[in-house]
Amino acid sequence: MKVENARRLDEQDHRSLVLWAVDCAEHVLPYFEDKYPEDDRPRKALEAGRAWALGKLATGAARTAAFAAHAAARDATHAAARAAARSAGHAAATAHVAEHARHAAAYAVTAAISPVTRASATEERDWQYRSLPEHLRPVVFPSSRH
Repeated sequence: MKVENARRLDEQDHRSLVLWAVDCAEHVLPYFEDKYPEDDRPRKALEAGRAWALGKLATGAARTAAFAAHAAARDATHAAARAAARSAGHAAATAHVAEHARHAAAYAVTAAISPVTRASATEERDWQYRSLPEHLRPVVFPSSRH
């Protein structure tokens, strides 16, 4: 089910969804930054997502930052780092299409459950669920199971 089909988002809810996606990606961003400290493309994507949500950046600029984060993911050889960069890319892309929020969250889970991090998918999903405004939970987690 697509986000748009689950519930029509007004502007404020779309901005809230972007901020949540950015939070999800930022939660795992250290897995990228620890391996690639000189590469700021995923961090810049998160900054772009936040700026868009505050009305300080155009959608096109957020998309450009998202593409750069995905390029960083393609360049990464470490699995958790690659997933964290993809999460950042999808978080910024949520400014353009709300559906990307789910992908930001899914890649964050992938980054979190790597053998290095030792977190569980359930722990990460629970954190994501609790972090999402309650009225938006059915949009991202349409079933009662998250």
